[in-house]
Amino acid sequence: MLSKQVGGPETLELSELPDPMPSPGQVLVAVKACAINYPDVLIIEDKYQFKPPRPFAPGGEIAGVVEAVGEGVQGWSTGDRIMGTIGNGGLVEKIALDPTRMFRLPEGRSFAEGASLVLTYGTTIHALLDRGKLKEGQTLLVLGAAGGVGLAAIELGKAFGARVVAAVSSDEKAEAARQAGADEAIVYPRAPFDKEQSKALADQFKAAVGPQGADVIYDPVGGDYCEPALRSIAWEGRYLVVGFPAGIPKLPLNLTLLKSCDVCGVFWGAFAARDPQANQAHIDHLFRLWEQGKINPRVTETFPLERGGDAIAKMAARGAIGKLVVEM
Repeated sequence: MLSKQVGGPETLELSELPDPMPSPGQVLVAVKACAINYPDVLIIEDKYQFKPPRPFAPGGEIAGVVEAVGEGVQGWSTGDRIMGTIGNGGLVEKIALDPTRMFRLPEGRSFAEGASLVLTYGTTIHALLDRGKLKEGQTLLVLGAAGGVGLAAIELGKAFGARVVAAVSSDEKAEAARQAGADEAIVYPRAPFDKEQSKALADQFKAAVGPQGADVIYDPVGGDYCEPALRSIAWEGRYLVVGFPAGIPKLPLNLTLLKSCDVCGVFWGAFAARDPQANQAHIDHLFRLWEQGKINPRVTETFPLERGGDAIAKMAARGAIGKLVVEM
């Protein structure tokens, strides 16, 4: 499923290409599942941090089976089940990969589940622990809490002993957040907001998080939701900037002074590249939590490859609850 021109999901084209061959140091993977994430919406519109040369396939999170092993590769064999993050290129039937991007898919876990873990939960564990310094007993406010990263933040917040308040845009999403373990779920209106609506939302956030405020705010939404959420932060709280599907906000910086709070950017891909050992420790932690049943990727809808554009369109419309996965 290739992006040959700048545009939305409707511009993607299903194409036939020769099978790739693994170069020395690579493995050939038969892709079985590719999870869709918000960067897939941005990358085909040339709005993401990285702009791969065209044509390219979107899809940064996959699971599959090793079909061939290139010269010099150690530790991987034909038939091994893998999962991993690749940036882009996942909406394909076969791909040649550097093994450093791969992890073993545990027995008993589906390819759809495997494709839905590393990017979403990897981003979130880095955000909550490294950037948010979340501690047991603290209050965590999660915006966009029914999406893939939102549900991951709920589960990880509870696993780390926090009280979790989920903020979502519908009653259906609120129920999904509660099922994931949220202590409380609130439904906010759709932006844009005028001044009075923004104040009303800030009051709604403040009532939900309690008089001490939210110690950590996890924001993968942005837009007009940012300032009202920041107004509910605790003294010396941490506001985590994760994504902007509702638009890039502009903050009145006097709020950060009044609460002596931190606004922290979260760029997991760059963190993983700069400190692979710390990232690997997080991934190992996630696998333990997965084995213990404390986290569980929620795949709510699957699509065939020829409908990969539909999956990206649903993500763009903010209609996803949990993870959307394309299966080959």
